This record gives sequence, structure tokens and C-alpha cells, in this order.
Amino acid sequence: MQAKVVKTLIFALVLAAMTLAAVGCGPQAPAEAPAAEEPAAEEPAAEEPAAEEEMAMPYDGVELTLASMTDQYVEGFRYLIPKFKEETGIDITMDELGYVDLYQKLTADFVGETASYDLMTMDIVWSGEYAANGYTLPLNDFMDRDADELNMDDILPVMWTQGEWEGKYWAFPLGGYANVLNYRTDVFEAAGIEPPTTQQEMLAAAMALNDPDNDFYGMALLGAGSAGAQDYMAWVQQHGGTILDADGNIAVNTAENVEILEFFGSLFEYGPPGAAGYWWGDRETAFRDGKVAMMEGWSISRNDYEDTEMSSVAGLVDITYAPVSEGMDPAYGFGGWGIGINADSDSMKQEAAWEFIKWLSSEEIQKEWVLHRGVPLRRSTMTDPEIVAELPWMPLLLDAFENGDGDYRPRFPEYTILQDALGTYVNAFLVGEMGAQEALDAAQAQIEQNLQ
Repeated sequence: MQAKVVKTLIFALVLAAMTLAAVGCGPQAPAEAPAAEEPAAEEPAAEEPAAEEEMAMPYDGVELTLASMTDQYVEGFRYLIPKFKEETGIDITMDELGYVDLYQKLTADFVGETASYDLMTMDIVWSGEYAANGYTLPLNDFMDRDADELNMDDILPVMWTQGEWEGKYWAFPLGGYANVLNYRTDVFEAAGIEPPTTQQEMLAAAMALNDPDNDFYGMALLGAGSAGAQDYMAWVQQHGGTILDADGNIAVNTAENVEILEFFGSLFEYGPPGAAGYWWGDRETAFRDGKVAMMEGWSISRNDYEDTEMSSVAGLVDITYAPVSEGMDPAYGFGGWGIGINADSDSMKQEAAWEFIKWLSSEEIQKEWVLHRGVPLRRSTMTDPEIVAELPWMPLLLDAFENGDGDYRPRFPEYTILQDALGTYVNAFLVGEMGAQEALDAAQAQIEQNLQ
């Protein structure tokens, strides 16, 4: 009897379970609907464009700070940085600084390891110093990885001196400056003088065209601080001299360099009053204001002389190669800027900074860069018909770059020590405080003391 009751209970329980199962399964039949509505289940596929956009903008929202020299190419940055943000989502803030301020602020940032600047324009002569101290990131790995995107064969060989030191690239080339002679075509034609091709012809032209009674002078030069030091080193190069001895040691006070300093000083006799105190802006102003017949200077300023808002000599200027001493093979002073990445920035910012460098140096963007006051980098840009039509001096600059000397100012780590000493004592000579030999002896002594 008990067994029968148990069996009855088991049967009842099984029957109840089957009934509940049947009731539970009834509402679940529509759960198979996604199989019938497969397109709806594939919604993520419909969102592929958003996923592709995310892949195309992997650094969207990354914020970078660029420290830039206030040379004319800053206008190119102002124009292009917003376009770069539109394409990549990377937001670049630019701090525009004069030469001395830029060097000092960058040095403070590097030494303090604060990474206030992720990108920086870098004078060609800072390469060795930044390399020796590890201030900027060596770019070789990036360049090797992305070689197919860079078309490096199109970049003029001399441009690689902007950031190279001992086989590594501590900055990528931003663009080159050629040292050229700017001259007043109307003044030379009226005097029946041909543009000089040698240093000796240039001195003769400065003497012939000097007219201080009418507030007009033969030539404008640089005499103050680092500007004067750099101008003097350009004259050393143009006379076939050197700042270094055969072993690569600094030797500024040689008999040859003393003679060159005396020649350099003689040109100031035909310059505006106070030229011994000229910085870059002073020299440029004297030329743009129509006060001088000639001025050697960096090619980046050439556009300015045709800008009627700032120049009184528009249409009256041409350029030629910087004259060298008689009997010398042509070798033209080359300068310019690289663009580096802070070694202390985090890896995401470093990658985003490299994206900007790649984008800026691409053939397509280089054309926009040069047409908006940027400096040339690529052969294809300098031979582009539209650019040559707009900037007809490009062929001469291209030839100057092909024969450019990017090492006449040594790019070694001690460069600032050299420049500071020459800046002090070249100026002391120019203002009459010292003779040429005495000034260069004092510069050599200061250099040797600071190298200890």
C-alpha cells in the first residue's frame, strides 16, 4: 500500500512538472524571432563606419604643445594646425617664442623633465647638444617603421643635417634656409654695378653705394650677441676658413680667422649707425625700409620684401648667391630648423607628435606649407610649377641647397659655448673695445675655460 502511494505521488509530481514545462515554453516561442530578424541582430556591422573612423583617428583627443621659433614659417603652422586637428583629432597648442626665449624655455623644460612641450622647432646647431643630453627622442625607429610613407629620397640631402648627430636623428627636417645676398636692383642699375660674386666685389660695392649724407648705406650686417656670432661664422665659411682645427677642436683665434674678422669689421664702415648692435630683426628692418643697398641673410625672409604692408622696397629686390672669397669653389651657408619630439613626453603623445611630423612633411601638405610661408624641404616642392610661379627664386635656392654647407657652424654639443664666446668678443671688436687678435684670443680662452 505504501509503495502504491509513493508511485502515485511520483506520477503526480512528474505530471505537474510536465504541465509547468509546457506552460513555461509557451511564451518562449517568440525568443526564436532574432533568427527570423537576422538583419537586426547584425547592427554592429551597420556601425562599421564609426569603427573605421575610430581606427583612422587613433589619437583623437590627444593634446600636444608645440614650442616654435617666431620665424616666418610660424604662419604655416597657424594655417595648417587646425587642418591637422580636423583630420586626426589631435589638438596642438603652439607657443610662439623668439630665438633666445625658445632656447631658454626648452632647456628649462628638458632639464626639469616637465614635458611642457611635446614638439619643438630645433635650430640645426642644437642637434649635438640635444643628442648628448637625450633631450629629444631619436626618430630612427619611427623612420624605419614608416619609411614607405615618408619618401625620404625626395628630401634634399643637406636637409638631414637638421637634427642628425652621430647617425641618429634627434629631429626631423622642417625646412632649409640658404644664406643669400639680397640687393636693390634699382640702386645697382642706377650705379651701373653688377651684383657681386666675390667678397672683394661686395666690399667694393658697399663702398661705392654708401651715401650716409642721404641716410643710405652700402650694407646691413649683424653685430650683437648670438646674431653677430652667427654672421661672423658665415663670413669665415665664405672666406674658406674654419672654426675647428684638423682634429675637430675649437680654434677660433688662428691668424686666418683674425684676418677674416678684420674684413668682416671693415664692412660695418658702410653700414647704418649702430649696426654693431643689430639683431636679426634690426637688419631686416633696415633692408625693408630701404636704408641699405645689400644684406646677406637667410632665404626665409625673401617673401617679406614683396609684402607692401611691411616693405618699402617691393619690386626692387633680387637675390643672388652669397659671395665667396676670390678663387673659392662655391659652398653656401645652410641653416634652418628641424622639428623634434620631447623624450619625456608619454608614449601616446610621442606617437601623436610623430603623426604630425609625417603629415607635415608629406608631399601634399608641403605644397600648402611653402605657399603659406613655410620653408622648403623636398625637391618635388621646389620644382613644382605653381610654387616656382609664385616664388620665382626657388630655382636659385634649390641650387644653393644642392651646394649647401650645413656644418659651417659646428653642430656638436659644445656649440652654445662657442656661440656665446664669439657673440661677446666679436661684438667687443666691432664696437672698438678690442683688436681682432685680442678679441679672438679672449673668445678662445673663455671657450677653453667653459669646456673644462
